[in-house]
Amino acid sequence: MALHWQILIAIGAAFVFGSLFGAGVAGVPLLSIYEFVGGMFLDALKMLIVPLIVSSIISGAANLGQGRGVVAIARRTITYFLASTTLAIVTALVVMNVIHPGVSGTQPLGEVVHLPSLGGDVADKFSSHQFSDFVQVLRDMVPPNIVNAAAHTQMLGLIVFSLLFGFALTRVPEPSRQVVHDFWNGVQEVMIQITHWLMKLAPIGVFALVAAVVAKSGLALLLPMLGFFLTVVLGLAIHAFVTLPLILWLTTRLNPVRFVRAVWPAMLMAFSTSSSAGTLPVTMDVVENRAGVSKEIASFVLPLGATINMNGTALYECAAALFIAQAYGVDLSIWMQLMIVVLALMTSIGVAAVPSASLVAIALILGVLGLPLEAMGLLLVVDRVLDMLRTSVNVYSDSVGAVIVAHRRGDRGLLT
Repeated sequence: MALHWQILIAIGAAFVFGSLFGAGVAGVPLLSIYEFVGGMFLDALKMLIVPLIVSSIISGAANLGQGRGVVAIARRTITYFLASTTLAIVTALVVMNVIHPGVSGTQPLGEVVHLPSLGGDVADKFSSHQFSDFVQVLRDMVPPNIVNAAAHTQMLGLIVFSLLFGFALTRVPEPSRQVVHDFWNGVQEVMIQITHWLMKLAPIGVFALVAAVVAKSGLALLLPMLGFFLTVVLGLAIHAFVTLPLILWLTTRLNPVRFVRAVWPAMLMAFSTSSSAGTLPVTMDVVENRAGVSKEIASFVLPLGATINMNGTALYECAAALFIAQAYGVDLSIWMQLMIVVLALMTSIGVAAVPSASLVAIALILGVLGLPLEAMGLLLVVDRVLDMLRTSVNVYSDSVGAVIVAHRRGDRGLLT
């Protein structure tokens, strides 16, 4: 059975068990069991954060040093990736601040569904956040001790170091460059394999986390989460049907409707697999044979995009962090929201292109903000379908980038 069906069944079963049996039955402490299993699943996600993101970013940055005319192509590719991802995050920021799905009526959702306590120290930390805190986050981008940064999961510093390491690797002479490159590619493949294994256990972890939330809150959780679901769908739709087509038309004057028809098979594959990496062969096929992009450009832009260009994922990460903050009644200052934008942009670069891997990045963002990871149980109620949708947006954005880079290089025959 496909993973998405397993997770959907697990969510349904969690609602049944959580609502029927509550915190326990016949002396069996079900709630404690749910929290134990769900906690182990969250710990396993956190275990992957450092090696997965570091290896992915180093491998992606090192790949920029391969191929003819790499400087111009890489510059255009990275410019597009950063611009499109930033626009996606800003879209999430706007829709979340306008709709406020984390507020139920006049009270924060956390008071309705009984989320884990935020804690006075965390609440005080939020109330005292000022511009200086944001500056400190930027300061942490250059860690004095990379080992210490890894030990304390200071991901911004690790991401910057990984980018520098990957770009510097392209300047190292052979055979040392290939040895180091192969090592990090191997680490990335190993971590993706472990992620695949963890995703096989995801139905159990999702069941435990959702059942714990339902056992404490009942079915009152469904309607508020529907608001979050629709808000994220709205943000994804705006980015997919307004922002990206507008970028494509303004930069190439190509017909966005014809482009969607050309890459539609890849988007369907992405929706069904929830994996940008798993969809990559189909994406390369349709971009080359249906959109007319040269193999040289497609083989450079698309694999890199499947690693670091995660528009839908970045949008969802930002929306999820803001939603949980709203659910706790936390009033985020403009500097805190700007911090979320930076975190979503940086962490989306290192998210593995496999199903539900964005949960790793969301756990990271919540940890930096000081919000309880247990609140992720709320997100898991609707995460499966949203994962399918945001992966489609990721692949769609990669395809747009390939066409734009090919057009800027002077390729002809695009979408003919």
